[in-house]
Amino acid sequence: MMPASFDIAYALDGFFAAFFVLFSVGIVVARQMRGALFLFVLHALALTASAIVLAIALDSPHLGWVALITFSTKAIAVPLVLRWAAGRKLHERREVDHVLTITFSLLIAAVLALIAWVTIEPLVQAIPGRPFAAINLPTGLIAIFFGAFTVTVRREAMVQLMGLLVMESGAFFASISIVNDLSVIAEISAAVDVPIAAMVIGLLIRNINRVAGSTRVGHMADLKEHN
Repeated sequence: MMPASFDIAYALDGFFAAFFVLFSVGIVVARQMRGALFLFVLHALALTASAIVLAIALDSPHLGWVALITFSTKAIAVPLVLRWAAGRKLHERREVDHVLTITFSLLIAAVLALIAWVTIEPLVQAIPGRPFAAINLPTGLIAIFFGAFTVTVRREAMVQLMGLLVMESGAFFASISIVNDLSVIAEISAAVDVPIAAMVIGLLIRNINRVAGSTRVGHMADLKEHN
């Protein structure tokens, strides 16, 4: 790839990485279930876009397949599973409980992003010949931290599941910049594992909602104590 074209690809990857982080933050602070799910779809699209940019810039057909698989599973299949698992009543519920205030959550998210950036910098310097690692590695680690934070501060099981999936996407976002020759078996495995895991957990959450009338973690803990 010509230097000018590479600069454009590098800028585009940085652009999509910024939105990847932004949508991760949005899932942390989203007030509505529908909004959180919409942000999750956008989050998956940003990951897909980054994979496409890297596939073209690095002339890697494998990353092209990764982009297609990511789009079909994380932007389409998994959101449909989550929408089905939540059910109409839960999906349309206006408020999703937070352990912390949104302002405080944003402050902690900023600190986590800074920690991730500082932590990953030595690893970026230690990987020569991977130009996109400077963008994707810190971005991926930030998303992993944000996903873990989502699991910690959200009281709704469905959003906690999204947090786990954000962590997986963060690891994937980082890995495509340093491993761009995945085998077909690995690609198929990635295509199958995530939707199946989401379906199994989603089915469990749906059954809990039908039996207990809620998927709010605190409410389920109260039910356990009363029993």
